[in-house]
Amino acid sequence: MEWTRTDTIALAASQCTHCHGLGLRLGKRGGSSPCSCVMRTIFRACYRRFRECASKEKSMTQVSLEYSGGQARRNTWGRKDEEYMADFLLVSKRTLTPKQYEIFKFHFLLGANNVLCCARLKMDKGTFFHQVYRIEESLGRVFRELRPFALFPLDEYFKGSKPEDLSELRMRKVVQMERTHEPLSSMVPLKKAA
Repeated sequence: MEWTRTDTIALAASQCTHCHGLGLRLGKRGGSSPCSCVMRTIFRACYRRFRECASKEKSMTQVSLEYSGGQARRNTWGRKDEEYMADFLLVSKRTLTPKQYEIFKFHFLLGANNVLCCARLKMDKGTFFHQVYRIEESLGRVFRELRPFALFPLDEYFKGSKPEDLSELRMRKVVQMERTHEPLSSMVPLKKAA
């Protein structure tokens, strides 16, 4: 994936000594790559959304209708919050080494602080925080570069159908109803995309 300054500048830490707040680091061969501070910011945004989804009451989650293009052109129902949590966990487990996943599980999923994690994992505080930063960096990169559906940017992951897709859906529904001679009053209005 090609990273541009437009992708990284808003995510970069302004006090970063490596990228100086620009989000890109120059490589040895003249190319540029995203800075570690950008990757950690991406992970933290995804993790914050994961916690929001996990803390919602189950009666508050919504089922949403998603338009899927392509030749099949069918609609699917889904629970975006639950799908996001499953994707977050499965991608993390697949990406991290067993030792890193153990740290990830204790610190991020179970919410143990550094004292409890260091005692449980038998490591010193400095090593623990270096591992946490490496985990955040590697998962941030994977969440952004995952294909075909990346977890970040979050608005693209959670978006519904585009407004033009909804108007196309309505028109196809009207044509279908006219063919079957159903009254148009039986057509249920579709929700607008947020």
